[in-house]
Amino acid sequence: MSSPTPPYTKSPKLLDRVRQTLRANRYSPRTEAVYIEWIKRYIRFHGVRHPREMGAEEVKAFLSHLVIKMNVATSTQNQAFSALLFLYQQVLKQKLPWIDDIVRANRPKKVPVVSLAA
Repeated sequence: MSSPTPPYTKSPKLLDRVRQTLRANRYSPRTEAVYIEWIKRYIRFHGVRHPREMGAEEVKAFLSHLVIKMNVATSTQNQAFSALLFLYQQVLKQKLPWIDDIVRANRPKKVPVVSLAA
């Protein structure tokens, strides 16, 4: 009689791995939900391609789309960028030499208001 075969073990899906990594690093549940949503949007934007198949050009295209077509605020674009940075560095364990070439939106500078006292 042969021994029972071990159950088929499949590696976790990408978003499950993202959740596990976020939780292992003690990110808040709200951050987890937001990062997952940005990663889903990024994947859908590029026709459901796996992020491992994509790189700098795809990240640039997505972040540019957010600003130009979706007219999102600087902080929103930076949040999306942070989610993608987490995905590539922490989950996919990829070195990102191209990350410095990505232009990020800057907050508009606040001009001080001077009141003239009489």
